[in-house]
Amino acid sequence: MQNLLEVKNLKKYFPVKSGFLRRVRHHLKAVDGVSFVIQKAKTLGLVGESGCGKTSLGRTILRLMEATAGEILFEGINIVHLSRKHMNKKRRDMQIIFQDPYGSLNPRMTICEIIREPLDTHNIGSKEEKSKRILDLLDVVHLRRNVLNRYPHEFSGGQRQRIGIARALALHPKFIVADEPVSALDVSVQSQVLNLISELQKKFGISFLFISHDLAVVQHISHDVAVMYLGKIVEKTSTENLYKNPKHPYTQSLLLAIPVADPKQKPQRIILEGDAPSSWAPPPGCPFHPRCPEAKEICREVIPELKNVGTAENEHWVSCHLY
Repeated sequence: MQNLLEVKNLKKYFPVKSGFLRRVRHHLKAVDGVSFVIQKAKTLGLVGESGCGKTSLGRTILRLMEATAGEILFEGINIVHLSRKHMNKKRRDMQIIFQDPYGSLNPRMTICEIIREPLDTHNIGSKEEKSKRILDLLDVVHLRRNVLNRYPHEFSGGQRQRIGIARALALHPKFIVADEPVSALDVSVQSQVLNLISELQKKFGISFLFISHDLAVVQHISHDVAVMYLGKIVEKTSTENLYKNPKHPYTQSLLLAIPVADPKQKPQRIILEGDAPSSWAPPPGCPFHPRCPEAKEICREVIPELKNVGTAENEHWVSCHLY
């Protein structure tokens, strides 16, 4: 299957300034050499703890933040160095669903104005065509057509997120970054939004980068999963492989932390000692070694490479000295 997006050795560093002259003393390595591909009409789930760089990665791919280094190939074109004019054309194909359905919608705009805004920005369609497109989008996200003149504060969190999804779909995108789109919603509403995203993928063939800290949610919606820790990908494989046979100790601890519904089944846990290190002062060697129960001497000195421990047909990439 053809790749829609290919990320190669992507880095995003933020300068940390201090002192009277505000000189750059350190760099916070939010994204540190990340590589992956997303195929057409497929979803890559990106999981990890808060602060590991998931959102920074998503926004850097869309060039809402400029990359420090690396390549972002969208349909074979490296968009990292595209001019503003050419990048604006590409933005029609690349959209985002934000995490917060309350803060991502302008409270001064009606629902009609919010959904129409991308069409106005890119000057697409006549007035009648825009009106028809807006009504069609409301049907797609299962909202009634009589909501057009209402304001965001009149809706629940799940309804607001549907409005945000309608706005993201307005330009017929090929790729959407879904940045924790259900984390702020009630559990009963989460499943509705997840099912809507799956439905849209089947109907329109959209590729998704689905960012989440909830492994149960990622399992439901993703074809492949990448696990991120301190700005690096530590494991990457198909969803089936990851949940059946996790390789990295960090992935194993995350999976064992998922609550079990059976009260008779005694939960197993891998207790990680301490907190995650800071991204601006990562430990030497493997970034996970201070918390890893399997850490060896080499882990404290040498950064492990991300290597395929599976087969050519069934790839399973892991960054760990145990393999």
